[in-house]
Amino acid sequence: MRHPPAPRAMVVVNGDDLRHDLLSAAQVFQQLGVEAGFATRRAMGTGRFADPLPPTAQTDVFLLYTAGGQFAPRQQRALAAAVEAGKGLVGVHRANAAGHPEGTALSELFGSRSGPEGDGDGGRHTVAIAAEHPITRGVRDFDVQDTYGAVELAGDVSVLATGRGPDGAAVPVLHAREAGLGRVAYLALGHDMRSWGEPGVRALVRGALCWAAHREAPGGEPAEDRRRTDGN
Repeated sequence: MRHPPAPRAMVVVNGDDLRHDLLSAAQVFQQLGVEAGFATRRAMGTGRFADPLPPTAQTDVFLLYTAGGQFAPRQQRALAAAVEAGKGLVGVHRANAAGHPEGTALSELFGSRSGPEGDGDGGRHTVAIAAEHPITRGVRDFDVQDTYGAVELAGDVSVLATGRGPDGAAVPVLHAREAGLGRVAYLALGHDMRSWGEPGVRALVRGALCWAAHREAPGGEPAEDRRRTDGN
């Protein structure tokens, strides 16, 4: 009896901000995609969404980790169209950041836009789960050392977790929304390995990938079906 093929995920990294280790991030998030049950490949650059080659066109869910760099408006619009047609998208840390003059398609897709990232390491603080959702299922409040900026939210997003801002006030760090036939999740956490190694952060990434791909596995637990990984 033949098993159906594993769903496909692609970790896309891009940028020129030296404060972020893109290559290590790609490896970490690829492994989390595998743990969530996806055949996962990693890729560099955002110029792949318009006129995509088969590896991109056949992907079920994208995880986007960017740190500056260029993301052309045509590519943003192509990604938005693919999600609205049914693909999933998970943005991590700075994927929705302001910084592209014509970045409206991307910010509208995420339903949010992050401001400047805070200086320093952000300190260690508690991430509080704010809502029951397939992404947060099985995940409890946890502590993390991380840094991120304030975020402006659209009215149609569901805030699922909050962290602490510089003034001590609660700041949304995880939200989700529907986009046409597709699903989008954004996680502000994930500056570096101190964050990537936290079980709570890893569980939220796995849960976001599954939910965005319409594959609602229990939150906080890796899917049982672990498949191969592909480089790019």
